Amino acid sequence: MNHDAYPTLRVSREGGIARVTLDNPPVNVLNVALMADLRHLLTALKSDDSLRVIVFDSANPEFFIAHVDMSLVDTPDAFDKLAADLPDGVNVFQALGELLRHQPQVTIVKLAGMARGGGAEFVTAADMTFAAIGRAGIGQIEALMGIVPGGGGTQYLAGRVGRNRALEAVLGADLFDAETAERYGWVNRAVPADELDDLVDRLARNIAALPEGVIAAVKRAIVPEDLAEGLLREHHAWAGQFARPETERLIRGGLAHGAQTRDGERDLEGLLRRLPG
Repeated sequence: MNHDAYPTLRVSREGGIARVTLDNPPVNVLNVALMADLRHLLTALKSDDSLRVIVFDSANPEFFIAHVDMSLVDTPDAFDKLAADLPDGVNVFQALGELLRHQPQVTIVKLAGMARGGGAEFVTAADMTFAAIGRAGIGQIEALMGIVPGGGGTQYLAGRVGRNRALEAVLGADLFDAETAERYGWVNRAVPADELDDLVDRLARNIAALPEGVIAAVKRAIVPEDLAEGLLREHHAWAGQFARPETERLIRGGLAHGAQTRDGERDLEGLLRRLPG
């Protein structure tokens, strides 16, 4: 596909499989450009009956999606254009997760780096995730900035791992390694890093080769849970915290101390915990 159409993505097609590589340097923050490209691509692919599987990975070996762009604290109206055509009952971040969660194709994340905050929400919204041992990490770290996940994370995560473990992940705000994420049910499987490509490629090819109608029938039988009420509760919880002055101070402090740089993102949880009180 034409890279100019999706500047933050590399998209290729092979038979019934689309491979989407996220490429938004330096650390793949989920900013307006990346969100817009993902929404436009998923919307365009939704009506493509010849496409059966979408595989997501990252051009950056360290980061799948770092998190939502923290610099948006200075441009609160940056998402206004994306918010103009939202479905009822969801905010702009939730809309991306819901679009992915209801995609007619099978969506698979190949997680070989870190996914935090909005990146973790994207991963959890996908149908399946396979994580590289020793390289992958996933975490909902919003509490360290004085907020809660606001892009579906509370709802998606509770559905995956249960309420008690969702509370641990959201309030503990730690980065989970691949094995722990697998044990909790956050990802499908933790895989040796040198086997990740082969495993996901084999699975994608096998699914794409299924007889006509099987994928659609399975997706009609195993439907995503209706999270409308929960997403509304989540949005109000997120918006209420985001409006607090302490949240702005924490986000600005994170940026000032290296968040969204390669070095700062390698231990973002530690960086945020060390911010002056």
